[in-house]
Amino acid sequence: MSRIGKEPIPVPEGVSVQVNNDSVSVKGKHGELNLKLVPEVTATLENNIVEVRPNDESTRSRSMWGMQRTLVANMIHGVSHGFSTELEINGVGYRAQVQGKNLQLQLGFSHDVIYPIPEGITITCEKPTSVKVFGAEKQRVGQVAAEIRSWRPPEPYKGKGIKYIDEYIFRKEGKKK
Repeated sequence: MSRIGKEPIPVPEGVSVQVNNDSVSVKGKHGELNLKLVPEVTATLENNIVEVRPNDESTRSRSMWGMQRTLVANMIHGVSHGFSTELEINGVGYRAQVQGKNLQLQLGFSHDVIYPIPEGITITCEKPTSVKVFGAEKQRVGQVAAEIRSWRPPEPYKGKGIKYIDEYIFRKEGKKK
């Protein structure tokens, strides 16, 4: 039995959930998300509570049960509260700013890096050295943050680069004479 899959998902105020045969669609203040369920599980909606159940006791259906329940819960949380990831930029002359629908990064290259902001994602820069990625879809927020970080990952000697705000960079000692 899946401990995660057994948990019912409460639907908060302001969020509407529609469960069809093999899909779940969620609509809230941060947008609308759809999920096509795998054939091994089914979802039901009763009294503002969504429950995901396996169709049989096969290993695959029990494996998919917890994952599908988590995906539905993330959709409900995403349209009601949203997901965000913060990045920190370290380095002399390294900075970021939002210009229209693009994120402009100065990362020590001979040119500025222009990153087009995808649909459904909001990027803000309160300070020139911090970038906040916000959106309703957890996977897309993490993917966009990883793509921004990949332009200049932090290096272990001086710690220069783009890192997640809660990431620890293991520092190495430099050359010895």
